[in-house]
Amino acid sequence: MINDIIASTKETMDKTHESLLHEFSNVRTGRASTAVFDRIQVEAYGSMMPLNQTASVKALDAQTIMIEPWDKSVLGAIEKAIQGSDLGINPMNDGQVVRVSFPPLTEERRIELTKLCKTYAEDARVAVRNIRRDANQKLEKLAKEVSEDDIHRGEAEIQKLTDAAIKKIDDAFKQKETEVMAV
Repeated sequence: MINDIIASTKETMDKTHESLLHEFSNVRTGRASTAVFDRIQVEAYGSMMPLNQTASVKALDAQTIMIEPWDKSVLGAIEKAIQGSDLGINPMNDGQVVRVSFPPLTEERRIELTKLCKTYAEDARVAVRNIRRDANQKLEKLAKEVSEDDIHRGEAEIQKLTDAAIKKIDDAFKQKETEVMAV
């Protein structure tokens, strides 16, 4: 019973970390990354579709991404979707492909992106603490079925999981901060 709660808690905390890493992958760094296009939706064939389902997205070099649609008729919609996104980049459509050049980030923009990453990391820490609280409440409900010592051991184990999860979040943030601030 207690082991199930601990296993479930660990799994949920791991998912929180994965979610944070996904959020970080969407934050633009000084280097061109295809991951920043994952959340862009393109109006194609009468509905909204993810960009990566309408085109091939490739990094040509550290500053340029090439988007090659499988159907040339959605080229304009892809260009419009990128312009309408919050990426702050201007696509170039040559009739065959869309090229996106990432200008180097200014110091001000790097600081802004670091603050955004810090917010994502803090949200993840709060989520982990909420998971810990929920797990401890589940353990308290078992008070009639198991000994008090077992509950205390379970709470100690959950605290270890919490500390480990927060350390992983902090490490991921430091790594992303270094990546963003690198010139």
